[in-house]
Amino acid sequence: MKHLDLILAALLMPLAALCAADTAKPATKPNILFLFADDLGYGELGCYGLKEVPTPNIDSIAANGIRFTSGYVAAPLCSPSRAGLMTGRYQQRFGHENNNMAPGGCLPMTETTLGQRMQALGYATGIIGKWHLGKEPDQLPMKRGFDEYFGVFGNPGSYFTPKGFIDSRVSAEPQQAPKDFYTTDAFAARAADWIGKHKDGPWFLYMPFNAVHAPHEATDKYLQRFKHISDPKRRNFDGMLSALDDAVGVVLAKLRELKLEENTLIFFVSDNGAPGGRDGNGGLRGSKHTCWEGGFRLPWMVQWKGKLAAGKVSDLPVSTLDVMPTCVNLAGGAVDPAWKLDGVDLLPFLTGAKQGRPHETLCWRIDGMWAIRNGDMKLVVGEAGHAPELFNLATDVGEKNDLAASQPDKVKELQIQWDQWNAQLAAPSTPKDKALRKEKKKKKRNA
Repeated sequence: MKHLDLILAALLMPLAALCAADTAKPATKPNILFLFADDLGYGELGCYGLKEVPTPNIDSIAANGIRFTSGYVAAPLCSPSRAGLMTGRYQQRFGHENNNMAPGGCLPMTETTLGQRMQALGYATGIIGKWHLGKEPDQLPMKRGFDEYFGVFGNPGSYFTPKGFIDSRVSAEPQQAPKDFYTTDAFAARAADWIGKHKDGPWFLYMPFNAVHAPHEATDKYLQRFKHISDPKRRNFDGMLSALDDAVGVVLAKLRELKLEENTLIFFVSDNGAPGGRDGNGGLRGSKHTCWEGGFRLPWMVQWKGKLAAGKVSDLPVSTLDVMPTCVNLAGGAVDPAWKLDGVDLLPFLTGAKQGRPHETLCWRIDGMWAIRNGDMKLVVGEAGHAPELFNLATDVGEKNDLAASQPDKVKELQIQWDQWNAQLAAPSTPKDKALRKEKKKKKRNA
């Protein structure tokens, strides 16, 4: 009888397993959270060396993931940086070189956004923060691949009474922000709410903060943390950065509360370097709107608990151009060569499945400035009117020792490579930057 029971149990085990498989909840595709700071320089976080302002929440992404020391964006300026991120393509290919954007004053309608790619793969999509890729009704996120939008057109002018504010749950039209509004806090609260509403996933949430872009404004809550700072400008900036860290903390806490951390790939990147006049680029030369490293080498981190190494520091050159193919492949899609992307899927490099560098060569061009990095060598016109300079970034990340005179063959080689890349692009667009126009007028007067 005992033997009969054992035989019967053996026969029933596959049936029980089949029933369990039928009732088990199917595995959810990974969620993706992209946190994008504004005007945050390479040296303005604790994990990148800043001591004045504690940033424990942002630093936790580095502690639980990978922090890059050669993390780049596609442009050293707000709107074109976003255009490269949203398309996975060098934005100069479609004429989106600076804050003028492309003809029509927006990300061209012919370009497909990351939001649209993720929607096509069955993801809920949201954007909370600064869009800066067009402000007409058909140019807004709700028409460009995002189910929900809570944020501002571009630079809002105020953190308390922002212009160009839209909450798509209320209306697709610009509206007055609610009472006691502070953008950074409000963005965090809406993000936590949005994640809660989409907890069953899969979802893609894009959070382009306007912090720490000017004007430098903070609530009393954050200013009180730095009352020992005598300079009011610095105190405001420190308060804003602390608010940004708190906001990231709110979002990360929501993921932990819902037990979503191990099923969420998290990016944290800044859109461009700290502006000139603020010592925030961690010893790198140049600043926002230059093509030295301080313009586009930035805080760049990625976390995926249980899937990627924790506490790792990597010097692999990575770019925001890589976000599109990385997300598409992670979501179960496939990059079509017809999309003509310039980025690569980073995950095989991050897991060790692929060796070598994701990019042997990266290029930049904006408003008469340009650069090419090939291996560790970089040829750069850091500001308009400068002669090309050559640097070895492996030994001279601060770009202090110009090797152009001693290595003319390398200058010629990199110039040819950059010229070949540049020949593929749309014609340069008119600079919008006021300082650059002022400098051009000054040169004409002195000519």
